[in-house]
Amino acid sequence: MRGSLWQLGQSITCHPAQADKKAVARRYFASEADQKKTVLYDFHVANGGKMVPFAGWSMPIQYKDSIMDSTVNCGQNGGLFDVSHMCGLSLKGKDCFPFLEKLVMLLALPLEQELLTVFTNEKGGAIDDSVITKVKDDHIYLVVNAGCRDKDLAHIEEHMKAFKAKGWDVSWHIHDERSLPALQCPLGAPVLQHLTKDDLSKLYFGEFRILDINGATCFLTRTGYTGEDGFEISVPSEHAVDLAKAILEKSEGKVRLTGLGARDSLRLEAGLCLYGNDMEQQKSPVEAGLTWAIGKRGRAEGGFLGAECLSHGSASSDDEYRSSRNIAISLFRQYRNVIDHGGGDNLKEFISAGVNAYALGCTDEGL
Repeated sequence: MRGSLWQLGQSITCHPAQADKKAVARRYFASEADQKKTVLYDFHVANGGKMVPFAGWSMPIQYKDSIMDSTVNCGQNGGLFDVSHMCGLSLKGKDCFPFLEKLVMLLALPLEQELLTVFTNEKGGAIDDSVITKVKDDHIYLVVNAGCRDKDLAHIEEHMKAFKAKGWDVSWHIHDERSLPALQCPLGAPVLQHLTKDDLSKLYFGEFRILDINGATCFLTRTGYTGEDGFEISVPSEHAVDLAKAILEKSEGKVRLTGLGARDSLRLEAGLCLYGNDMEQQKSPVEAGLTWAIGKRGRAEGGFLGAECLSHGSASSDDEYRSSRNIAISLFRQYRNVIDHGGGDNLKEFISAGVNAYALGCTDEGL
C-alpha cells in the first residue's frame, strides 16, 4: 500500500502553521460527496470505522481501538483490511507477457506466482510499483495503486494500442466488479481454512490460486504489504460483506477490522517501499533500492522502458549502502514546524514520517 497515506499521516500527526491549516484541509479532507466508496463502506461505518479521504476514496483509517492497538493486534492475532480502492486488472492473450515485459522491470515469473515490480518511464523513473501474477501463460493478473490508477491505466492503454496495431495478441479487463479484503495475521491461514475446501497449507508465500471461498470464486494470493503472513482475497463485490463477516466470526473475535493507519505503520516497520516517498517518476527504482527486481535478462539486454537510463551492473559497496539506508531516509523525509499551542511560538523544526514505530513502543505522547 503505497502513495499519499504517508502525506495524510503528515497532515494528521504534525501541526502546520496557522496559515497552512486551510490548505491542508482542502487537500486531504475534501467533501465526503467527492469520495468514492468501496462495497464495504457501510460495513466499516457500522463497525466504528473512522472514514477519511484517501486517493479519491473514503477509507477507514482506524476503528474504535487506537492505531497502536490495531498494529499490535495484527502482529499477535490478526487484522482484516479493506484495500478495495486499489485497482486489479487482467492482461490476456498469447502476447500478454511479452507486452508486459516492455513496460516493467520484470523478473522471471513462474506460473501462479506473484512478484513485486515497477512500471518505468522512458527516463527510468518509477511510474508505479505493482504486484504481478502469471495466472496462465495467456493471463496476467496485477494490482496497481489507487493513487496511480488513472496514469497507470492511461500508460498501459497507450502502449497496448501501439502493440495491437503491430498484430500483438493482448487485451485487458479492469476488475471493478471485485473487492479486495486483505487478511494479515498469524491466524490468517487457520481462520480462512474454515471457509474453503482447498488445503491452504499447500499455498506458500507469493503463490496464487483461483478457488472457492465462502461460496464465491476468489483470486487468492498468499501475500500482503504489512510484513505479516496473510492473504489478499479478490472477491466478487456482491460477496465481499458476507466474506468479511465470516472471517471475523471464524476468528472468534481475535481478528479485528483494521484501518489504513495500522497498515502504514506495519508497512513501515517491515521496511517496504512507499510510492511517492521511496520512489517516484523522477527517481529510479535503482535509487530506491529495487535493483533486485530487475531480472537477469533485463540487466543484460534491457528491453523495458528506460532500461538504458538505469545502471544494471553489480552494486558497489557505496550503492549497497545507499540502498540499505533508503528506508531509513524515508522516515525523515520532510521538515515540520512544532508549534507551542499556548503561545503560538515556533519551538523547533523536526522531520517525521507521519507514523510512529509502535513495535518499538513509541506512541503519540512520545512526539
